[in-house]
Amino acid sequence: MKQRMRVLISGASIAGPALAYWLHRHGFDVTVIERAPALRTGGYGVDIRGVAITVLEGMGILDQVRAADTNMTGVHFVNSKGKIEGQISEASMGNHQGLDIEIMRDDLCHILYDLTKDTVEYIWGDSITAIHETEAGAEVQFMYCKPQTFDLVIGADGLHSNVRTLTFGDEAQFKRTLGCYISIFTLENYLNLDHRQLLYTIPGKTVGMYSARNNTEARGMFLFQSEALKYDRYDTEAQKKLVENAFVGHTGWETSNLLKTMKDATDFYFDEICQIHMPTWSKGRVTLLGDAAYGPSPLSGQGSSLALVGAFVLAGELKAADCDFTRAFVAYEQKMRKFVEKNQKIGLMAAGSMIERSNFKIFLRNLMFRVPILMVVSFKMISKMIAKAANGIELKDY
Repeated sequence: MKQRMRVLISGASIAGPALAYWLHRHGFDVTVIERAPALRTGGYGVDIRGVAITVLEGMGILDQVRAADTNMTGVHFVNSKGKIEGQISEASMGNHQGLDIEIMRDDLCHILYDLTKDTVEYIWGDSITAIHETEAGAEVQFMYCKPQTFDLVIGADGLHSNVRTLTFGDEAQFKRTLGCYISIFTLENYLNLDHRQLLYTIPGKTVGMYSARNNTEARGMFLFQSEALKYDRYDTEAQKKLVENAFVGHTGWETSNLLKTMKDATDFYFDEICQIHMPTWSKGRVTLLGDAAYGPSPLSGQGSSLALVGAFVLAGELKAADCDFTRAFVAYEQKMRKFVEKNQKIGLMAAGSMIERSNFKIFLRNLMFRVPILMVVSFKMISKMIAKAANGIELKDY
């Protein structure tokens, strides 16, 4: 490599630190900037499967990630009285014990941060406000830090990517809404759930609770269909109000309890279920990674795997192109595009299955989960499709 290229990565969740690891390993000088004052806590369990497992192995953290596996045994569907009406095992949702891993999002973030904090510069509580390209590089202005020039800027800053907006314009042109919203928060495991998830479904809405961190805590979840909602992404109280309004008058199962607990939740997460589709992920010295470029939606369970694989491929192509970033970005897109499309299809499928539109459909689903032969056939199909998508790329040895 001619000289050490300076790379700025926006976002310190999963994609950002993973890319930082590989870039540093390939000899780049890396800085990560994150709007939050520290690593974000909370969030849901994320799945890692297929080639993403190979990437973790290459990073030397596979055993660590495995040790933090949620070891979930399955999902139980309950009625308004809490009686179990149907159930599915983890394996039937495409999670194969010993092969795939489900880990809490913040646990994975901590592992990736610990892996990179000594070799990568992290700037917390700041954000990029402008990117100007010159012959010399990308001049970046920040909310608080003084301006700096980098060779490349990578947006690994999630579904509502700031770098994407600054470089490509308004997110509305890339966002494909799936017509529903999701909220997740941490609470006490007061139902004493043992490595399992309970879901209560009514038309257009789902209430859920699952155990986390070896049953020492739980996560509450609200999922509801809605027309597009207007709200401030940084106003948590207003978002909690939106969830409350969506479930007004619904008291079945644990709905009232969970709404009450949600009010005091400090790690409350709320967002629209949507996907990001872009004709290209790069422009000049800027490219996007993970959800910022190709978010498959939180329901797909594939977002983290896409981010990890994308980080490996992008860093590898930058190294292979010997600093010719234009060539590297083109190769990154060519390698990743089909893999991304396969995994986004799963996101569309998952959104359809998490919310049922009518009582009759809920009845049919529960019935199916009680007929073993039907269940086995349909889940074999789903498992096959997920496995195919998760392995739908061949990793080069960079």
